Amino acid sequence: MHHIPYQANRTLGVLSKMFNLAEIWGLRPDGSNPCLHVKKNVERKRERFLSEEEFARLGETLSAIERDQTETQSAINAIRLLMLTGSRLGEIMTLKWTHVDIKARELRLPDSKTGAKVIHFGEAAAEILKRIKKIDGNPYVITGVKPGCHLTDLQHPWRRIRAQAGLDDVRIHDLRHSFASSALALGEGLPMIGKLLGHTQVQTTARYAHLANAPIKAAAARVSDRIGDAILGKP
Repeated sequence: MHHIPYQANRTLGVLSKMFNLAEIWGLRPDGSNPCLHVKKNVERKRERFLSEEEFARLGETLSAIERDQTETQSAINAIRLLMLTGSRLGEIMTLKWTHVDIKARELRLPDSKTGAKVIHFGEAAAEILKRIKKIDGNPYVITGVKPGCHLTDLQHPWRRIRAQAGLDDVRIHDLRHSFASSALALGEGLPMIGKLLGHTQVQTTARYAHLANAPIKAAAARVSDRIGDAILGKP
């Protein structure tokens, strides 16, 4: 899998977990995990944040697709909720109505990547949730084709939607990054961003630190330019 290094690293992780469990269950001798000294491929973290114009373009594309019914309503609802809440993909895909409190503007998840958490949301997300039709016998907000099940594949619809919006390089997880960058642009600090995204480690939120410097750089530029104009005698 050397030609797909990122997937190779994920595969190595799954295999390592399998062998560790085999040791715990007594199926293999202790310390026999063959993945132990296998080096992972170097990964370069890629950050992609949507601009306001790109958010608008994606919103317009979703509205057009909704009118034309070229994608399922569930896929459209899922993408809108991801954009508006900053949630992880799995949190929205497996969201149940029993977790939703529209009046309190909260998604109360009993379990997530970081354990139980509460996701707060605003009026825009509340309006999306209010418009979603509940299906008898199906506890999920984002329903799938099979009765009683949630949608299991958003990647294929997303690829078609992002292509139509001219955002071919945007991954689903980038919507979460973009939620964070939008919060920073509004003046929210990193501790608040961490709470909004449900981070349990400060280091996880620290990846957005360079974005928090953007307003400072802009202010510094304005002051520097003002002094520069005075030095150079510009009006």
